[in-house]
Amino acid sequence: MDRREFIKNTGVIAAISGTDLAKTTYPETYIMKNIKVIHTDSRFEREKLIRPFGFKGGYLTELWQIASKLNSASGISKTGIATQSVLYGDADLFASRTEAEGNELMYTVVKNALELIRQTSFTTPVDLLDTIFPELVARAKKITGKDDLNINFVYNALISTDNAAWLLYAAENKHKNFDEMIPVPYRSGLSHRNDKIAIMYQVPYGMPMQYLKDAAAAGYFVFKIKTGHPGSQIEMLQKDMERLTQIHEVLKNLSTNQTESGKLIYTMDANARYERKELLLRYLDHARKIGAFEHILFYEEPLTEYNDENVSDAGVRIAADESVHDEACAIRRIEQGYGAMVLKGIAKTLSLSMKIAKLAAEKQIPCLCADLTVNPILIDWNKNLTARLMPFPGIGMGFMETNGDMNYRNWKNMVGHHPLAGASWTQAKNGVFELNDDYYERSGGIFEPSAHYSEMFND
Repeated sequence: MDRREFIKNTGVIAAISGTDLAKTTYPETYIMKNIKVIHTDSRFEREKLIRPFGFKGGYLTELWQIASKLNSASGISKTGIATQSVLYGDADLFASRTEAEGNELMYTVVKNALELIRQTSFTTPVDLLDTIFPELVARAKKITGKDDLNINFVYNALISTDNAAWLLYAAENKHKNFDEMIPVPYRSGLSHRNDKIAIMYQVPYGMPMQYLKDAAAAGYFVFKIKTGHPGSQIEMLQKDMERLTQIHEVLKNLSTNQTESGKLIYTMDANARYERKELLLRYLDHARKIGAFEHILFYEEPLTEYNDENVSDAGVRIAADESVHDEACAIRRIEQGYGAMVLKGIAKTLSLSMKIAKLAAEKQIPCLCADLTVNPILIDWNKNLTARLMPFPGIGMGFMETNGDMNYRNWKNMVGHHPLAGASWTQAKNGVFELNDDYYERSGGIFEPSAHYSEMFND
């Protein structure tokens, strides 16, 4: 039967976005439970960073870890976790408040999301997100006093609740692993099974060069260079070029057995700091001048969100990240010459990431997964996405960033919060995560409760 008949006959809403209802069919057994959340709760803890972490023209010194619990009417309770990054969510808001004040505002949005969830029954977390998002955006603007609040601030505030909703959805429908949990309409975008994931080693503004040497010696071969330094546009460009020269001088003569050419790979991420394409092209010309250009695989979100210049003539693949808030934004960027999509299930929700992965697969646009300096458990939430994306062109494997180990002061203890800490697929080996049958069977451990985050609710 088609979807209209399915809804009419069962009263269940299937999770499809941007799909022609008349062309979609489902088997009679494709029936999802209606889920009602009757109780919610949340907690947070602050994790200090080793040194100020610079990107997007600012610096972080700590990141709040959020835990949100959802209890359903059927008696099931699940806890989702998140890492808040106000600087990623809205750099202007971050700059206008103290770091703690910004985090308090985002946490207030989390509590408002929980209130809306208690008022909203749902069949899938995608439906839930679509239902509560407009009202939550309106509330977030009032909470922050910022009418032009970046939508990513709201998405970031939704991570813990979205993750909890996915765990609740899986339990209610008796899904045993991540593959079963993916609603049918989104499986086409997450249908691969990578046995390796290349790890992007992040290089923020102030990182000492010795760290790069040590990383290369440990087998890392993809270096993600943070651009968009603080200052005016001209000052930013000058600092970015000087930083690339410094980095390339350290890495240019090193090699790897993980790429066909033997060359190390560079990627850049300006977090939308460049206001004009002309500045981006000047940066790339500098890369050519010093011999770094041939190492560049792609450049993430170089231009401001509202810049409509076509980037198909940049000479390198340009990836869209912050500017992708929904499928319409993704299509806009593809039409402007962007050749990759950055998924951030740990920054902009798994629900939105599934939508974008589906669209990208239909358009044959490769995807990768970027980090938010998240905790060890969230790395495996992100890894579950990356593992199922088509191999990234030019590297032949999945592609993700993770940088918590180099940034958190308390990282070793945080690793112990992972229910499957020590599993082989949690360990970086020669610059990659190696995935095996155990990884896929256990879905990176995301379905297994963490004693640490569960105990946060015992007070």
